Amino acid sequence: MSDKRDAVDFAAITAAQKETWDKGDFHQIARQNVCIAEALCEAVDPHAGDRVLDIACGSGTAALVAARRYCEVTGIDYVPALIERAKQRAIADDLDIEFKIGDAQSLPFPDGYYNAVLSVYGVQFAPNQEQAAREMLRVCRPGAKIGLATPVPEGWSGDFFATNAKHMPPPPGINPPLRWGTDSGLVDLLGEGTRTIYSEKRTALQYYRSVDHAVELFLSFFGPAIRASEAGDKASLRDDLKAVFNRYNRASDGTAVIENTYLLTIAVRA
Repeated sequence: MSDKRDAVDFAAITAAQKETWDKGDFHQIARQNVCIAEALCEAVDPHAGDRVLDIACGSGTAALVAARRYCEVTGIDYVPALIERAKQRAIADDLDIEFKIGDAQSLPFPDGYYNAVLSVYGVQFAPNQEQAAREMLRVCRPGAKIGLATPVPEGWSGDFFATNAKHMPPPPGINPPLRWGTDSGLVDLLGEGTRTIYSEKRTALQYYRSVDHAVELFLSFFGPAIRASEAGDKASLRDDLKAVFNRYNRASDGTAVIENTYLLTIAVRA
C-alpha cells in the first residue's frame, strides 16, 4: 500500500484539480456556506488581534466572518479568480484581510504563526491529505485551534460526491475528501499533532428556487460537476443529481430547502 501511495503523482493531480475548481464560479455555490462559516467561527471563537488563517478560502467566506471580529486574517486558495472575488468582498465590507494565491499542501507561512486555522469544505479536497494536515499543524502555534467544517460520508454531501464520482471517478491512489469527515480519519491526519479533537455533526440548510434550480447551479458553477458533465452523459448526471437533491429537500412549496449534514471539528494544537 505504501508503495502505491509513494507512486502517486500529487503534483499532477493538484494541477488537474486546480483546473477543475477554476471552472464555473465556486462563489455561486459557497454563498450557501455562510451559515457554516459563522457556526465554525463561533465554535473556534477567535478574539480581536488573533492571527487567523482560512485555508482553501475560496471567495473568502470564513475569512470575512473572522475579520468582523477584528482578527488579523489571511486567506489562501490556489484559484486566482476566487482570490480576486475574496478581495472584492473584503473591500465591499471594508475589511482588512490579506488574500494570497497558494496551495494548502505548501503553505507560505512561518512555523507557529497562527492562533487559529479555519477551513470550510476546503483543505479536505487537497489530494495529499497527510501533507496538507502537516502544513496545517506546522503553521499553528501551541494551543492554537484548528476549526474544520467537513462533508461527511452520509447525508446530502456523501450522496452528492458519490454521484459525481460515479460520472467522473477520482484519480487512483488518493484518499477521498470524506475521510476528513470521520473520527478515524481525523485521528490519522491530526492525532499526533493535537492535544484534543472534538467533533459533532451539524445541519445546515441550503435554499434554492427549486430542485431544478439547485441542480442547474451546480452544473453551471461547481467545478467538479462541470468536469463530470464534460466527461460523460450530462443528462444522466443531471437526473442523478436531481434524485440526490430531491432526497434531502425539506420544502413542500415547490422551492428547495436542502438539509446538509456536516462535521464541525475543533482540534487543539499540541
